[in-house]
Amino acid sequence: MYKTLLIYCSLFLGASLQGMAMSIFLFPHSIPSGGAAGLAILANHWFQLPLGFSLWLANIVFLVFALKYFGYTWTFRTILAVATTSTTVTILSSYFLPIPHWHIILDILGGSIFFGIGVGILIRAGASSGGMVIPALMIASYKKWSPGKVMMGINLLIFLLTALVIDYKIVIFAIICQFISTNIIDFIYNLKIYPGGILIPSWRKK
Repeated sequence: MYKTLLIYCSLFLGASLQGMAMSIFLFPHSIPSGGAAGLAILANHWFQLPLGFSLWLANIVFLVFALKYFGYTWTFRTILAVATTSTTVTILSSYFLPIPHWHIILDILGGSIFFGIGVGILIRAGASSGGMVIPALMIASYKKWSPGKVMMGINLLIFLLTALVIDYKIVIFAIICQFISTNIIDFIYNLKIYPGGILIPSWRKK
């Protein structure tokens, strides 16, 4: 019971930190938080699909694969994390006064740190933030690679394609953000948090 409570508290904390990073630091500069947003932009440009629909479509496709690969519990936690992140973004964007932005580099640094910590906590809690984290974890599980590095590789490819559609400066900022955040994700993933096994990486396929 204690372990389950700790897992879900960690899940809500990680998802909230991720939502805070997006709404406060990244989205005000139109910096995509990951490859799923890049895919949505490309689908909108190439197939004229609405951005919101494209984003949901990408997540649904990945969640179907996740259900088979990681199981019902992991998928349920991921859906819960995505819902929490979306709610956090909505609340912070709609009901709080905008926070002053001194410099875009400071926002990228703050957004990357909070985003990386949030996603790292989610992975340790046996969930993900949805989007490209799902295929990244699948590849990392199969190849025994670090999830952060796989995430960086996938998102880098998508961001390079996205540079054909949006301002290349935004893509450069997104790549810098991913580089910082994925290294933080790997750092948290490799931490020895509790000797009894609580919050060990529990996303791997059994």
